[in-house]
Amino acid sequence: MKVTTILPDRLVADVRLLAGGRNLTEALIRALEEWVNTRKIRELNAQVGKSPFEFAHGTTADSLREANRTR
Repeated sequence: MKVTTILPDRLVADVRLLAGGRNLTEALIRALEEWVNTRKIRELNAQVGKSPFEFAHGTTADSLREANRTR
């Protein structure tokens, strides 16, 4: 998608520096993807905080490790 926008020069410079990338487009894509992923994790953490995961009765760390190794 082609977008025209007005961004502060300092913000663009910071994005270029921190996100890296070969050009401004790649730096903006990286920065936006990271922002979206961070927001998704924040929302997931909020959901888990309201309704934490519960393991079935009798589940142990050893049984989970064994199950993961066999997959």
